[in-house]
Amino acid sequence: MTPTDDTYRLTADTVLIVGAGLAGLYCALRLRRPSLVISTDTPGRGGSSVSAQGGIAAALAPDDTPSLHAADTIAAGAGLSDPAAVRVLTEEGPSHIAALGALGVPFDRDANGILQLGLEAAHSRPRVARVRGDLAGREIMKAVGRAAIRSDRVTLKTGLTAQALVRCENGRVGGVRTLDSDGRAVEILASETILATGGVGGVYAVTTNPPSALGDGVAMAAVAGATIADPEFVQFHPTAIDVGRDPAPLATEALRGEGARLVDTQGRPLVDDPAGDLAARDIVARAVHNAITQQRGAFLDASRTVGAAFPRLFPTVFEACRQAGLDPRSAPIPVAPAAHYHMGGVATDLTGRTNLPGLWALGEAASTGVHGANRLASNSLLEAVVFAARAAEMLDQLAGSDVIATVPEPTPTPLRSDGLVTLRRAMGRHAGVLRTSDDLKSLIATIDELEATDGRSTAVVTARVIATSALGRVESRGAHFRVDAPQRSTVSERTFFSLVDAR
Repeated sequence: MTPTDDTYRLTADTVLIVGAGLAGLYCALRLRRPSLVISTDTPGRGGSSVSAQGGIAAALAPDDTPSLHAADTIAAGAGLSDPAAVRVLTEEGPSHIAALGALGVPFDRDANGILQLGLEAAHSRPRVARVRGDLAGREIMKAVGRAAIRSDRVTLKTGLTAQALVRCENGRVGGVRTLDSDGRAVEILASETILATGGVGGVYAVTTNPPSALGDGVAMAAVAGATIADPEFVQFHPTAIDVGRDPAPLATEALRGEGARLVDTQGRPLVDDPAGDLAARDIVARAVHNAITQQRGAFLDASRTVGAAFPRLFPTVFEACRQAGLDPRSAPIPVAPAAHYHMGGVATDLTGRTNLPGLWALGEAASTGVHGANRLASNSLLEAVVFAARAAEMLDQLAGSDVIATVPEPTPTPLRSDGLVTLRRAMGRHAGVLRTSDDLKSLIATIDELEATDGRSTAVVTARVIATSALGRVESRGAHFRVDAPQRSTVSERTFFSLVDAR
């Protein structure tokens, strides 16, 4: 720290939450203790939560049960989902849909007030609660953000970008080092720190995530010595709208739930699977990827099944198409796979605790074990609220303590813009929908070069843990497909390692 740096010590009972997406804000609202929520963007305007289109899944229909939801989740996870975590998710999920409704989320209902539930890929029942068609993320974040602003227990501070965790002499995590909007270092000390920093899609050239989604939480935790779980599993959404925008607009899976079809330029179906276009996302993403590489083209045709109702049923998708000069009411939408969701993250228990005392992780930054090798559609928002509430309940049982003595740690070096372009292209080319040993070794060599020239940035650390674990998993499972090892191993083992193991 330099003489111009600022250091703020939170009171012993105040919880520091890094990230103002759904997981971070919902945890703050559930806490009885006070919290300080810091973020770069205004809550509800940045991050991935606000961009979620499909909705939030839970067993809410009379013919559905948590056990059916659990079975679908485990099947999608390709043998790596933690059954205990899945049970927590599916049994506790419905109560949190009700809690969100009480906060003012206007879930779609019929004339009798019954929730209208959509069907998405790999679900055996319609169980996705939507909001105004494809506006679930925006409306949920609007309601949660309003509640956080009104709460006298929640303090919101924007304009701060987390860079590194602060460590105490006794080994506990004692807060975070940040940069404010003027580039000044600001250290915030707290007895309990929660990482709710989102995903990793920004390290890929084609992604639906915000550019800031560089895996900061995973990288900060890894550098501090936290265990990282399953980072090789990156889900590629098969139907990003292929119009050259960064980030790529998303054509929600709910369109296929309404009957939209994936076809090539000749109108021939792309997906060869018993479940058709509603097969698991990894299967559909590979089908779309292969059609593009074979120069057959890939399109999502909703002209017959949605047609004139597009602006009303899917306003977000319709507006993205309109801005690109497309009319999905009458013509197919060009699509391509895009990095969308990270099943891996900082390893936690069922209350969000990591292996480092004083450090917690929630949402996409965490790996609870729910998703395994492949996330079931619309389980992400549910995971965010269920485990945020569990973390809050546990934190309320703990006695806070003052942070006194801290240990200086190196500040990460930001990656130059041209270096980030190089990294994103290399990640997309070598750690994308299809992977090989040679490609992954080439990627790791690129990462080594970037670290040697630019230093250890969070983006480089994120890329390293993904690439190294992908190289180590010599099989194809869920979202991780190795062309040189196309079969699934008979042994189902999750990945757990520290950054030391990744070098």
